[in-house]
Amino acid sequence: MHSLHVTHGATSDVGLTRSHNEDRFHADPSTGLFIVCDGMGGHRAGEVASSRAIEIIPHHLTEADADPSLPMIGAVRQEFSSATNRLASAVRLANHRVHQDAVRHAEYAGMGTTVVAAWLVGPILSIAHVGDSRLYLIRGDMLQLLTADHSLVQEQVQSGLLAADDATHVPHKHVLTRAVGVHPLVEVELGELPVLNGDTLLLCSDGLTTGVSSDAILRVGQESSDPQPIADRLIALSNAAGGTDNTTVIVVKLTQHKPGMWTRMCTQWFAGSTTELS
Repeated sequence: MHSLHVTHGATSDVGLTRSHNEDRFHADPSTGLFIVCDGMGGHRAGEVASSRAIEIIPHHLTEADADPSLPMIGAVRQEFSSATNRLASAVRLANHRVHQDAVRHAEYAGMGTTVVAAWLVGPILSIAHVGDSRLYLIRGDMLQLLTADHSLVQEQVQSGLLAADDATHVPHKHVLTRAVGVHPLVEVELGELPVLNGDTLLLCSDGLTTGVSSDAILRVGQESSDPQPIADRLIALSNAAGGTDNTTVIVVKLTQHKPGMWTRMCTQWFAGSTTELS
């Protein structure tokens, strides 16, 4: 599916103050699909919403892989690849199903979830997100945020009503303007970019970014070639900063797959022994 070797580490933690974990994640390097969802809603409805999204999105992509004629949910955007449009379709389907569950069951009324999804198809990374869970790219010595929070605070920053430095201190910083399942329809933010050898992807819920700075995320992301210790270390930093929320982290490392010695020897032998047939 892709020429780069994919390794990943993933950890989800309840934190130090919450009674249960409403975060859910999906991490499958064989399909190149990685998702983080942060649920919201009373009576544990948040974990219902996030669990449903984590179930529905991969299933829709699997169905589409088996049947490419499967209808898209929502409009197709021509500026994006078929993979990115299909990922958007999966998130819209999750929105529809979660909203239906909330309508049918009074105890789930108003439930919703954030979604940040990264799907590697060939050399292209497809991105779909709703809410304030984030996707970062570490490339070289730079940390780049690939998503923009769908939150009241971010809207105020973008409109110039609030300084970016003050955004972490306002009392309404967790108020979302968009979430999966809250309304019958949802606008899914999309993106795509080519990935490179050495790239690191980091998906996380806002439990990480509430207490851990971008500088710390970059530093830890560069500490190891093994993604699992990176994920574990970031969770530990989140809890050390107060652990006021559930925190989920997926770290994905992309490296050039080098052929083994036997493969290289066979390639050289066949190259040297090839003759033209007449």
